[in-house]
Amino acid sequence: MTDVLDELHWRGLVAQTTDEAALRTALSEGPVAYYVGFDPTAPSLHIGNLVQILTARRLQDAGNTPYLLVGGATGLIGDPRDSGERTLNSPEVVASWVSRIRAQIEPFLVFDGDNAATMVNNLDWTSPMSAIEFLRDVGKYFRMGTMLSKEIVARRLNSEEGISYTEFSYQVLQGMDFRELNHRHGITLQIGGSDQWGNLLSGVELIRKAEGVTAHALTTPLITKADGTKFGKSEGGSVWLDPEMTSPYAFYQFWLNQADADVVNYLKVFTFRGREEIEALEAEVAQRPFAREAQKALAGDVTTLVHGEAATRAVIEASQALFGRGELTGLDERTLAGAVAELPKVTAKAGDLVTDLLAGSGIVASKTEARRAVKEGGAYVNNVKVTAEDAVLSTEDLLHGRFAVLRRGKKTLAVAAAE
Repeated sequence: MTDVLDELHWRGLVAQTTDEAALRTALSEGPVAYYVGFDPTAPSLHIGNLVQILTARRLQDAGNTPYLLVGGATGLIGDPRDSGERTLNSPEVVASWVSRIRAQIEPFLVFDGDNAATMVNNLDWTSPMSAIEFLRDVGKYFRMGTMLSKEIVARRLNSEEGISYTEFSYQVLQGMDFRELNHRHGITLQIGGSDQWGNLLSGVELIRKAEGVTAHALTTPLITKADGTKFGKSEGGSVWLDPEMTSPYAFYQFWLNQADADVVNYLKVFTFRGREEIEALEAEVAQRPFAREAQKALAGDVTTLVHGEAATRAVIEASQALFGRGELTGLDERTLAGAVAELPKVTAKAGDLVTDLLAGSGIVASKTEARRAVKEGGAYVNNVKVTAEDAVLSTEDLLHGRFAVLRRGKKTLAVAAAE
């Protein structure tokens, strides 16, 4: 248990702590009961949330006891954002998202044994409370000066949008959660992202003032790219854990495409590989960057963690098949759909000239160029070489009745999709 804090430091997962020496002592005397919260402000978690989930798992593996809070109450309000007021979702929508997010978190933790994980919902203790009880029993411990000095609150107050009392009150609700969990389960540590530091301190201070008990907070840093830009976005927006919102293929490709300058840090944060393995992959990056062994390890590990081994095998096979190193016909419809989702697209039907489709997709400049590609042996449909300039797309070419993969040369791809 005493090594877990050192492990978190090595992985770059410690941004702030309330009192590191005291926390180290508590962990050495453990087990420590701790919690991390997730608000259902969308139907799925995204890869940024993985930082907290995997940090919670590392602490559990070290013998400590995790509680995972999905905020059925705080999700009705939402944490203040830089970009103005959130849209408030209905209680029915938030409740459905609570269920979805709980199901996403559960596979990452262990829910039996001596330090079994527990799922909790802050709606259970917030909903029965009256406004008067909230103001008298909780609000009296919060000072306006402290609340106004919170970084996000100060920014919003100085913006054109300002901040509503609803979002301003979020920090009180989160502080109340920590106090309630301390009462119910003896929880003395909250973890979260560094952008949540002010909210975490609200709970630590509330427990100190109201209960006279010492509690701890630990935040992880905002994950960025080596150039300082934001991590976690693809061309299509956020990278979600829900396979319907980000396909396993797109998920795998996101990790595979990480830069050499970033991949070692991401291996530390997002995988359970040990120090020796990561250092060996770091050496591979330095000596043979073209092999992209570290990126392959990262993509394989994280995709397996989120989507399972079978999905990872399927996307690797799809990646190989797209470029002629496997059978496209063997791919299931969902995997194939994910694999071609980001390719240039042309609408097609059986009987269309392949040269027209090649030109229409944009992978050649013109129909003349398409005919030249066929003549030179560089045009393919589903990895089968096209040998005739008047070849047409057949019904059998439309895999699953929907897609035909067009290729020019070795690497230029498009998809012909049925109307």
